[in-house]
Amino acid sequence: MTAPARAGRGSEELIRAEEPVLAHNYHPLPVVVARAEGAWVEDVEGRRYLDMLAGYSALNFGHRHPALIDAAHRQLDRLTLTSRAFHNDRLAGFAERLAALTGTDMVLPMNTGAEAVESGIKVARKWAYDVKGVPADRATIVVAADNFHGRTTTIVGFSTDETARSGFGPFTPGFRIVPYNDLAAMEAAVDETTAAVLIEPIQGEAGVLIPDDGYLAGVRELTRRRGCLFVADEIQSGLGRTGHTLAVEHESVVPDVVLLGKALGGGIVPVSAVVGRREVLGVLRPGEHGSTFGGNPLAAAVGTAVVELLETGEFQRRAAELGGVLREGLASLVGKGVVGFRARGLWAGVDVDPALGTGREVSERLMREGILVKDTHGSTIRLAPPLTVTADELAGALGTLEKVLTSS
Repeated sequence: MTAPARAGRGSEELIRAEEPVLAHNYHPLPVVVARAEGAWVEDVEGRRYLDMLAGYSALNFGHRHPALIDAAHRQLDRLTLTSRAFHNDRLAGFAERLAALTGTDMVLPMNTGAEAVESGIKVARKWAYDVKGVPADRATIVVAADNFHGRTTTIVGFSTDETARSGFGPFTPGFRIVPYNDLAAMEAAVDETTAAVLIEPIQGEAGVLIPDDGYLAGVRELTRRRGCLFVADEIQSGLGRTGHTLAVEHESVVPDVVLLGKALGGGIVPVSAVVGRREVLGVLRPGEHGSTFGGNPLAAAVGTAVVELLETGEFQRRAAELGGVLREGLASLVGKGVVGFRARGLWAGVDVDPALGTGREVSERLMREGILVKDTHGSTIRLAPPLTVTADELAGALGTLEKVLTSS
């Protein structure tokens, strides 16, 4: 990675400049990134950091992966946007390959993860009315407590995080919240009005919470038996992160609908998609749903390149193999400032002894040592490095975490 010119403003000056002009909807760590390549980023002063967050899984293939950058450059020279008022020459190929990768029939292209979730909700309700026969405006969707599906008003309305929802009501009705990883509670919440169960196979924002073995299979059996849809939000967990293309594959589960995003855009453009069975996505008719940018040629070109990377299986294997390194390293830190952790593939939630600081404080200490992570709640931090990270880089990051915790 070539060092940037030093003539511009420094980190502190740039951070101060943001205060009066940017809405304060984020509280970023005090690092100003100027360049990046692979698993590494560089700030405006030229300091290098190992990125152990990877854009909340949006950068599964690292920063500026050559194949993805090349696909974007080539498409930029040809065509970037038509809107869906016209066909473009990239969309069909992208949809065909994404459907094949995920074992589904149809693809609804969108832009952001929250749009994919909103689209999944609309599709589930339309299916409930047109196919299941639920009376008009009576459809319900069962969701899990501690979920994170995005931040639109509909989505935060069924969040249990008061920071996300307080002050934004009134909220959209039609959602029933049950405890995560509790099949009995879910069974009790499902009735003849239920259009779908919408859950994350692994709850990322909650701290990388992994359900008990059999939970996902139980959700699949329940929804099939009770005649409703299983909608899996794989926006963070999908596309190689956990060692499989989709996290539901750990239990050989096939949902009716899968929501994808983040890594689908390769860290270059926002790309999301709803993929699923033809009998479900086929309920949409022209004019009932849309997006000016959804399925645009640039997004389709980058998305196709992402699918090509995943078709080889290389990144799924890397996540599985390096996930073992990550788990072993974290296990060795239990009792050395770590009080517990949950990991699947290259994704982990790490609970730090609260006596050593909050997750934010630990993240700031790691930043000063050249490691970038992000806290979730309390004293929990999450690790989600690019799938291009090496075993040595992982070991170095874990060694730095041990140093930060044992010297606190």
